[in-house]
Amino acid sequence: MSTTTAPTLAPVGVTDNHAGDKPVLLAVSYLRVSTREQAERGGTDEGFSIPAQREANQRKADELGARIVREFVDAGESARSADRDGLQEMLAFIAATRVTFCIVHKLDRLARNRADDVKIHEALISAGVTLVSATESIDQTPSGMLVHGIMSSIAEFYSRNLATEVSKGLSQKIAQGGTPMRAPIGYLNVRKTDDNGREVRTVEVDPARAPLITWAFEQYAEGETSVTGLLRDLTARGLVTVPTPKRPSKPLGKNTLYKLLTNPYYAGVIRYKGALYPGAHESIVEPALFDQVQSLLRARTAKQTRHVQHAHHLKGLLHCGTCGSRMLLDFATNPRGTTYAYFVCSGRAAKKTGCTRRAVPVAVAERLVADSYASITISDATYRDLAKRVDAAFDKRMAGRDQEIADLMANRAKLEAESDKLLAAHFADAIDLPTLKRHQDRIRAGLADVNQKLAEHDEHHTGGRAFLHDSLRLLTDAHRAYARSGDADRRLANQAFYTRLDITDDEQLRPRLAEPFATIIRETKTDDDGEEPLREHNDSSHVACSRKNTWVDVKGLEPLTSRV
Repeated sequence: MSTTTAPTLAPVGVTDNHAGDKPVLLAVSYLRVSTREQAERGGTDEGFSIPAQREANQRKADELGARIVREFVDAGESARSADRDGLQEMLAFIAATRVTFCIVHKLDRLARNRADDVKIHEALISAGVTLVSATESIDQTPSGMLVHGIMSSIAEFYSRNLATEVSKGLSQKIAQGGTPMRAPIGYLNVRKTDDNGREVRTVEVDPARAPLITWAFEQYAEGETSVTGLLRDLTARGLVTVPTPKRPSKPLGKNTLYKLLTNPYYAGVIRYKGALYPGAHESIVEPALFDQVQSLLRARTAKQTRHVQHAHHLKGLLHCGTCGSRMLLDFATNPRGTTYAYFVCSGRAAKKTGCTRRAVPVAVAERLVADSYASITISDATYRDLAKRVDAAFDKRMAGRDQEIADLMANRAKLEAESDKLLAAHFADAIDLPTLKRHQDRIRAGLADVNQKLAEHDEHHTGGRAFLHDSLRLLTDAHRAYARSGDADRRLANQAFYTRLDITDDEQLRPRLAEPFATIIRETKTDDDGEEPLREHNDSSHVACSRKNTWVDVKGLEPLTSRV
């Protein structure tokens, strides 16, 4: 929207030098085009339509003997709504200024529905302003008002009919997999000419930006970064928006990046008016990767994940073997300025318990934990034996479940076929958009349930088998790997292998193994000694596994028999 003031404005009552004693008549000119493309056509600031309307309005003002004192322009604004900056500013101007005429090129420049036309015309009449069309014969006579009403109704019909035809065209475009809106960043809207000389508008992958979009999805799926951190990395890599004639390129904002990560267009699916449609454009993100990112986004809160910097790899894992309180890292400095690190009982330090145990030097705690890995390391022969037992247990569990998996696969195929039929019915105008969205929500929930059950099957069996094999392999090299690791890796190892590490008053370590390591060590000691494993490992079997699913039952590697 823009306004232009005439170079001179004679006060009301002052006579024009070229009109003798005839008073000056004041007028305002209103100009409008519907689309931004019209406003920018030809590479100019105003396109072609705005200057043509301006010239016609000026000729009409000359015929009326009026001087245009203010010009109001709405560029790229639809007349289906009266909420336009230029129009509202014009109505405020004429209410405060003694203007005689409001000149428009056509009535449909002012409004394209009868309700808005009546309201705008009433505002003009209340201000004592006469509406004039540069190309239509309307005035305040009965016949002029009739023509005005007819032209306004024609404009409304044209607008509604155009909207219907556009909607039909968009529906047909979506049915063919076309993109009904501007392509998001990572794609380019391009125009081509076919063999018959016809212009074809299509979407192509942006070779400069698409790799960065793919990288963004892959990075976020790893779960090690936040949206804010990902935005920082993308900006550093040079991702900017596509420039337009009015707007230069600029880095993305946080909200824009979040919308990017939730846009199924990148996975080959078009979201239009809340419904989902298969697109014909080339996807730059695998559907499985897109779904993984959506799961992470839903699981995380909008607040950025806080990354805690740990001062020591044993911090948070050690507990007092006397009172059970957590042991805290503390420092003491002697008179010579030498600082020593200790683990102290938090119960004693805060006087919450009657514990009297002494502080444990950090070096002693580190040695005790490192030595504990020697007691859980297994031999290659033990690894091979337990690996065979794992395979046998999972093979037994899989027996009889083939039919269940087949039923799930058949149900998924049925839901996908139903989804295709619904889309076909919608494109054939057999069902409306709300009905389509309702059924799509139902089918989407059903597919999610089926896919979750299939994923659980795969996780429990394929993933569970691999997880146990990996766990066994870790135990074959646990002691040496821990000794060679840095502090960060040692902390991860301690969190993976143990749920709790108690240090007794006589500086002995009582470790509690996490699953599945507790079960594996118990099975190993049972095989070697023919008796129950050590007490500390019995206690560990009651600790929840670090994963949500328990891969191995507490009675051993052989799974429990289901009850009928």
